[in-house]
Amino acid sequence: MRTIKIFAERSDSSMAVRTCSLIVDTRLPDSALFSRAIGVCKTLLRRWADVDDSKILVTKITGGITNMLLKAEVEGENDDQLQPLTVRVFGPNTDAVIDRGRELQAIAFLSSAGFGAKLLGVFGNGMIQSYLVGRTLEPHDIAKPEFAKLIAVEVRRLHELEIPGSKEPQLWNDIYKFIEKGSTVVFEDSEKQKTYETISFENIREEVEEIKAISDSFKAPVVFAHNDLLSGNFMYNEEKGQLYIIDYEYGSHNYRGYDIANYLNEHAGFDCDYSLYPDKEKQFYFYRHYLHPEQPEMSTKAELEELYAECSFYSLASHLYWATWAIVQARYSNIEFDYLGYFFQRFDEYKRRNEDIKLRTSEYLNSRK
Repeated sequence: MRTIKIFAERSDSSMAVRTCSLIVDTRLPDSALFSRAIGVCKTLLRRWADVDDSKILVTKITGGITNMLLKAEVEGENDDQLQPLTVRVFGPNTDAVIDRGRELQAIAFLSSAGFGAKLLGVFGNGMIQSYLVGRTLEPHDIAKPEFAKLIAVEVRRLHELEIPGSKEPQLWNDIYKFIEKGSTVVFEDSEKQKTYETISFENIREEVEEIKAISDSFKAPVVFAHNDLLSGNFMYNEEKGQLYIIDYEYGSHNYRGYDIANYLNEHAGFDCDYSLYPDKEKQFYFYRHYLHPEQPEMSTKAELEELYAECSFYSLASHLYWATWAIVQARYSNIEFDYLGYFFQRFDEYKRRNEDIKLRTSEYLNSRK
């Protein structure tokens, strides 16, 4: 399969994991689906090869809106080599919005550096990873100071990581890709088609060009970014007091302010309740722990104001990204979610905040001259 080929070509040999071309078809009835998942585990993991199928329990995990997540475990087994696993099956048509080659290139390095679950194997339409114990956070969790602090520290650690690949920010490439795909789709549902036809792609392009021009003058730092820091991509292990950032499928080099801006916007959740967007005081609390994880009190006013201006500006880019993403998802995703409605919620919030943020950004940039 294509993802296997890309992974084999791009992975560092010292980090190589086993691959196979087996496919797990998510449309199958559960019994057949679970059997396929067991087959993948036994093919890719040597210690699982001799385990009787009847001893392997597979269950569905509540997960994201692009993949199917399965947990596989050997019942009654405490062997370190037979610990529970996560089988992540890529959602159908997700290649329209996710660069799987880019993801697989980065994930081996992220895994070896201790970010997210450990990568154990790659199959035709998914991967096997270690199973992380913990609960995924909710939008109201990430607003709590105790979690905001942990998130800030872990995001900073991620941003300091050296990941091979292009160091050019991928934000604009991805948005233009979404616009290109989204502007040519046709919906079988007449109501969806009617709603879709109210979208002005010319207007969207103009907005993107304007924001990109301002971004070019901002000269914001570029880091390896997660690019999807919503609450569900944070896991917390209560017993260990440890927070994990998971699911790096949108990861790439990008502006640090854009990555943090996604976290700020995602306080609103999928309901897009932007009354929950953190105020300046709450943002400064996060920035202090991001800038100086060991001694947050060392953060200067200039540092805080710089990051505040940067993240405020890139919150606009975040709305444009997820708005254009949603149009493509509306056409290709099999998930029951109102993607077109989500487009309008994100684009409307962009328009609502646009003039004020651009004015403040202009004032800030002029003050730096």
